[in-house]
Formats: sequence, structure tokens, C-alpha cells
Amino acid sequence: MKRILFLFLTVILFFTVTAQDAKQPVQFVFTAVRANDSLVYLDVKAAIQKGSGLFSVKKANAEDAFVSMLTIDSGRYQKQTDTVTETGNLELVKEANGPGIYRLYTGNAVFRFPLHVTAKDSTNITGSFSWLAKNGDEFPGKTETFSVKLPPASAQNQTAKAADQSLWKIFLLCFLTGLIAIITPCVFPLIPVTVSFFLKRSRSKMEGLRNATWYSFSIILIYTIPTLILTLIFGDKILYHISTSPFSNLVFFAIFTVFAISFFGAFELELPNSWANKADTAAGKGGLLGIFFMALTLVIVSFSCTGPLVGTLLGQTSTGGVSIAPVIGMLGFGAGLALPFSLFAFFPSLLQSLPKSGGWLNAVKVVFGFIELALAMKFLSNVDLAYHWHLLDRDVFLVIWIVIFGLMGLYLLGKLKFSHDSEMTFISVPRLFFAIFAFCFTLYMIPGLWGAPLKLLSGFIPPAGTQEFNLDDLKYKIDNLNTGSRNLELKTGNAAVPPVKLTDKLHVPFGLVAYFDLTEGMAAAKALNKPVMLDFTGHSCPNCRKMEEQVWKNPEVLKRIKENFVLVSLYVDESSELPAAEQFMDTRGEMITTVGGRNLEYEVTKFGFNAQPLYKFLDLEGNSLSDTKYGYDPDVQKFIDHLDAVKMEFAKRKKI
Repeated sequence: MKRILFLFLTVILFFTVTAQDAKQPVQFVFTAVRANDSLVYLDVKAAIQKGSGLFSVKKANAEDAFVSMLTIDSGRYQKQTDTVTETGNLELVKEANGPGIYRLYTGNAVFRFPLHVTAKDSTNITGSFSWLAKNGDEFPGKTETFSVKLPPASAQNQTAKAADQSLWKIFLLCFLTGLIAIITPCVFPLIPVTVSFFLKRSRSKMEGLRNATWYSFSIILIYTIPTLILTLIFGDKILYHISTSPFSNLVFFAIFTVFAISFFGAFELELPNSWANKADTAAGKGGLLGIFFMALTLVIVSFSCTGPLVGTLLGQTSTGGVSIAPVIGMLGFGAGLALPFSLFAFFPSLLQSLPKSGGWLNAVKVVFGFIELALAMKFLSNVDLAYHWHLLDRDVFLVIWIVIFGLMGLYLLGKLKFSHDSEMTFISVPRLFFAIFAFCFTLYMIPGLWGAPLKLLSGFIPPAGTQEFNLDDLKYKIDNLNTGSRNLELKTGNAAVPPVKLTDKLHVPFGLVAYFDLTEGMAAAKALNKPVMLDFTGHSCPNCRKMEEQVWKNPEVLKRIKENFVLVSLYVDESSELPAAEQFMDTRGEMITTVGGRNLEYEVTKFGFNAQPLYKFLDLEGNSLSDTKYGYDPDVQKFIDHLDAVKMEFAKRKKI
């Protein structure tokens, strides 16, 4: 009997405590966010019931005893109460029977405590939060214990590390391109002549090596310094704006077409002879300055071969979001171009192993001509996409590239000849292999005419949405009809309005529904009670197309985007003009008149980033759900984990 009575009292006590907790006027959530290697913010998020108020952690005056208080278990995590930030609806309430006032929060409140840590700290932060509330004439209070995981320092350094890796990739790519430029007919014949000049003219072998090294270093400076000066004078975004501007792309198209025609032998394209003559005259003065002008002469003379390569590299590196990337790119290109001159100066015997100049150099020039013509089509495609001319949709673009590379294969086999080609009695083995590559590449592109993904070219060819007949895209349309996609949900399932603005011009792949206006997207997110996935993209963004083909297309990623988020795609190079009432002046005093300009300004001012792609996630109030600036990364599982993490963060915020 005593045992039954004890059990009965235990049950009564349990339900009494549970009922009291259920009526608790304040609910808390504790989270930790690492700002850097030595600073972590501990956020205490409070959801306060209507009619109740929570006392601040800051005193209204020295005598104020109505405060809440944080206690950290470990002494190594030092907090500074005077730097605590508080957000929420603050009321200054005067005491009924006294001269004092106290600070009271109603609704929701967040107390952010800065904690000093080390980069190696990775254990949980434990402690307690003693709070005091006011509910009518009652003053309920309690001590909440917590244990939150301390985010590792590496997670917050992800963007910096990614930038470092990107710079290394840019340097290596440009370095390899510089090495390739060596075999062009404008540069290759100059190697033995230049190296022999230094070795024979110098009074000693050591002096010859020094002069050759300075010559190589001068080449690097000539390519790097102008890019650095341009960046310093006009800002770190000038090359980005040039490379993404439709007008610049149209100019590049014209220049590359002219270069291609020149490579085919129609005429010889050179910089003014006076430039080369002046540089050559200065080089004759001798000394280190004379050697510098010798390097300048090489750069000027070889411009017809290296100019297109430099232009392409500057265009690609400027869109990476790292302001110093073009400078690093030119540093790599100059190093690659200069390295053989130093190498052969240190090891002159290697000069004997070089192939003799001849007809093969002209063949290299013609092959470069085909490649330049293909790149010219890429620049024209960027303009076509920005202005929606529909002259170079995906299928038309592929037809042009198929013909260009097919003709290149025929040329390498000797079936196509130009007036300045030497007679070819047989096909060399290297030429045969290059021809095989050209034909294989041509055959690879042919299925794309019917919608094959062509993942290897996803960053270079127009998006699949521009293709009129696309078998690959058809399956997503059928799937939407069979399963009832979010497109149908938007129309019939709730109060969310389907996208309207720019839907006649802009599209997203794989049957996804996207908004192209932030205001429309935020309204739909509130109606659907889903977080927003911001997709900062562009018509001339190769990495955006790669992410779509290599990551978004994955079934698990596609499912999450469709079901868990409201997709808002903001094109930073969209040329559509804003209504007069929506045009504005940016922080630099420039007038923003286009949709793309507004989207880019929002990306820069809101997130401090100007590269694409950039994926950011917002809650229903427009606040960021993650500090990570997620850009191009082909790791599918990493993107899935990030989507799941921001979804969980959104769910946490809804509970508060």
C-alpha cells in the first residue's frame, strides 16, 4: 500500500512540475556562433509570452537589482557583460513605489555574449542563465542550464581558405597558359636567339645567367604591373565590371574574331612598329634598364599571339570574386612565359633539343585561330543572353562549335589548307593525336543538339533553358505533371502568388520554380512559411552553369530545393531596365537603372561579395540563416549538408 501511495505522489509531483514548466512565461534557445579564431558569440534567444516581460541583462542604473544573468562554467571562456548586445522590444518601466526604472523586454529578445576563446577550442560551452520576468504583479524566475557545441575555427575560415585555393588554381591555370604561349610562332623562334645573345654578350657565364634571369623577371613585371595599377586606380571591381559588361563582351567578340582571321593568314596583326622600334632602341642602351626594354620588345612583338590568351585569362579571373585574382593571373602567365628563357640560360645544352622552326609553327597558329573563333562565339553568346536576342541559343551555338572543331580536325589531317601553309607529305604523330582529339570533341557535342547535358561544357555553352527542343528537360516537365510539383502548389495549394516579373526572359533548369524579383520571392516565402534560397547568378557566369549541371541536378539536391526552399534567382547582369520609380543612386553616387545593377548592388551591400555564383539563405524577416558565403563548389554532399543545416536553423528560429 505504501508503495502504491508513493508512486501516486510521484506522478502527481511530475505533472505539477510539468504544468508549471508549460506555463513558464519565457522559453529559451542557446546557440554559439564563431566570429573568428579568438571570438565566439553565445546567443540567448528568448520567446516571451504575451503579457509577460523579461528583465534585461544590463542594469538601468547602479542600484538596479531586476536583471538576468549569464554564468559560464569554464573560466577560460571570458565574457564581457559591458559589450553584450541586446535586440528586441525594450521598455523602460518606472517602479510603482520608487524613483528607479528597469529595463524590460516583451515579445522576442536576443542577448549576444562575446566569449574569448582560442582556435583550438572545440568542446561544448556549458553554463546557466538566471532569468527574471514580470507577469502582472508576479515576478517568476528560474535558472536555465545549457550546453552548446563550440563551432570549430575552420568552419568560419572556409571562405578565406576557399579564396586561397582559388588563387592557387588561378595562378596554376595562367602559368600553364603562359607555357603554352611559348609554342606560338610569335614567341618560339625568339628563345634560342635571346638566350644565345645573353650568354655570348655577357663578360662571364654568371653575368649571362643574371641578365637572363632579370630578362625573365622583367617579362613578369610587364604583365603584372599594368593590371595592378588598373586595379589600384579604378578599384578592385573594375576588371570584374569590364569582364561582365555586355558592351565589353561585344568588344571582345570583335577583337577575337579579328585575331582568328589574322591567325588564318588573311593579314598580319601587329602593334604599331613605332612601339617596338622605341623599345628596341631603349634596349640597345644596355644595363638592367636595357634588358627590361628587351623584354618589353618581346611582349609587343608577340602581342598577336599572346593578346587573345591574356584577354581570355583576364576575363575569367575577374569574375572569381577575389579582387587580386587578375593580378595573380597575370603573375602566373608572365612566369609561365618567362620560365623557358631562364631555364635555357641555365642549361644551354637544352637548346639543341628544341625542334627547328618551320611549318609546324604556322599549323599551331591556325589551330589557335579555330580556338579564338570558338571563344569569340562565347563572348557573343554572353551578350545574346543578357539582351535576350535569341540569336545564339544552345542548339545554334553547338552547331557553330561542332563545325569549327570539325574543320580544325580536317585541317590537322591536311584536308583543309590555307594559302600560307607549307606542303605536307605526311601526318606527324602529334598532329594525328590532336586531330583525334578535335574529332572526339566534335562528336561529344552532337548529342547536345537534342538536350544531352554535356557537363564538361556546362560553363561555356548557353544554358539548357535556351534550347527549343530538349529531351533531357522533358523528363522534368513530365515529372512535374505526375507528382504535382511546387509549381502546382503555388497555383492552387496556398496563398503564394506564382512568379510574374521577368518570367518571359529568365528561366531556371530542371523544372524548378524560381522568382527573379526579391520582393516577390519574400512574399511567397512568407505565404509558404519556407526559407529563401538566394541564387546570385549571371548570364556570363560559367561557374553558375557548372553548379547547376554538376550539383543542382543531383536528385537529392533537387528534391531539397523544390520542397524546402523558395528559390530566388537574381541575375547580376540582366539588362532589363528598372521602372523609373525603382531606379536609385548607389553608395558611389552612380545611378542604378537595370535589374542586374540592382541585384549586384544588393549582393555587395548586403553580403560584401561580388562574385557569382553565391548562395545565401534568408529567414522570413530577410535575415541571413548562415554566415557562410557559399560559392562554386562541385562537392554534392557538401551542398546537401549546407541545405540541411540552414533548414534546421530556420526551424529553430520559428520556435522562438
